[in-house]
Amino acid sequence: MKLTDSREIAAQSQDVWAALLNPEILKACVPGCTEMSGTAEEGFEATVVQKVGPVKATFKGAVTLSDMNEPHSLTLTGEGKGGAAGFAKGGADVKLEPSETGTLLTYDVEAKVGGKLAQLGSRIIDGFAKKMADQFFADFASAVEGDNPADEAPATTEAEEAGAEGDEDKKKGWLKRVFN
Repeated sequence: MKLTDSREIAAQSQDVWAALLNPEILKACVPGCTEMSGTAEEGFEATVVQKVGPVKATFKGAVTLSDMNEPHSLTLTGEGKGGAAGFAKGGADVKLEPSETGTLLTYDVEAKVGGKLAQLGSRIIDGFAKKMADQFFADFASAVEGDNPADEAPATTEAEEAGAEGDEDKKKGWLKRVFN
């Protein structure tokens, strides 16, 4: 399976680079991730719980980073095992380029699955992989961008403002909530 896409992130390349190497940000952005540990130098270990079609499994895996050209590009290589559900392994080339609104993050992913997962068929696997990538990069962009006023809808009445005060933490970016 191959997947190529790009995402515009309203942050400088250096900030996007730092977030790609931060295990706490990655844990918050990987759908179904329950544990994430390690460093960019030594690699990351993660536990992810996911359901693909009728198959639900807990995957334990490792990801290593190589060809690191700060803050322009890196290569991720990983493998995860989900017991009887099977395995997934692959890699991604990630490129960061300055753009008018921040940074353009482009990725090329190639992955293979085996076991019960492979029996589901390529349409289900490809659709699931695209959904996971889209969700990860949407969450990642939100985490890196932090508290972006353009993302907040203005309150129109005092009653709405009073009701929204309890939602203040929800409006803040993920990274800002962690450090406040």
